[in-house]
Amino acid sequence: MSIHEKPAAINMFYKNFKNRKTILKLAKNDFKTKYAGSYLGIIWAFVQPVTTILLYWFVFQVGFRTPSIGNYPFVLWLTAGLVPWFFFSDAWNGGTSSLLEYTFLVKKVVFDIEILPCIKVFSAFFVNLFFTGFMIVLFIISGYLPTLHLLQIIYCMLCTLIFTLSLSYFTSSVVVFVRDLGHFLNVVLQVLMWLTPIMWSITMVEKYPWLEFLMHFNPVFYIVQGYRDAMFAGKWFWQYPLWTIYFWGLTFILYVLGTYVFNKLRPHFADVL
Repeated sequence: MSIHEKPAAINMFYKNFKNRKTILKLAKNDFKTKYAGSYLGIIWAFVQPVTTILLYWFVFQVGFRTPSIGNYPFVLWLTAGLVPWFFFSDAWNGGTSSLLEYTFLVKKVVFDIEILPCIKVFSAFFVNLFFTGFMIVLFIISGYLPTLHLLQIIYCMLCTLIFTLSLSYFTSSVVVFVRDLGHFLNVVLQVLMWLTPIMWSITMVEKYPWLEFLMHFNPVFYIVQGYRDAMFAGKWFWQYPLWTIYFWGLTFILYVLGTYVFNKLRPHFADVL
């Protein structure tokens, strides 16, 4: 059986693996060229998220005097939630617009355009590495040394990469034909940010067990909770067996659906772009 006769999901995985070096190289170039020409260069990639963290900290902890979460200052709780969120939102936005941004590559006959969403997701991953380091340093400065649970962040990064890429295959292919999807995605991300317990603790709704149960169906919450468990020495991901199975089951379905739609619409990309 040739590669073109394989299911789209397997075919896509094979091509991404085959082009893994190219993906990393182009992702680095994408990360660098995004800020080329400015005096501060790639520093701008970190200014906005850091400013956002400081702004939320000032509003919630200084302005609203939000109490500590457990034994940890609110700013640490907030940071552990915002770091994975920045990664997810930046990667999904970038992955969705990848075909529009790299139109000249889409029109090349010999180029594997399947790797374009990967390039944007990995470009966001490089920024996430910096902020993960920033978060760890912030915890250490605050007097909270990392524990063995810190290793769970590697797993959480993998979750974010695969989940976001699965979404991006679908949205990147559809946005070529329906440009409004890009604007709609910004609205979805804004709503999703407040529905995900990032700037508030899920314990605030523990009086409503049904609502707390529904919150777990948000796959982004699974990732955010994983980051917080890693930083606050909470549970390991395998201690949530049902939610772990749910997350990977949903991710698999989204990946199969996304790659199928991408493969079906691919022949028409060059005509529309």
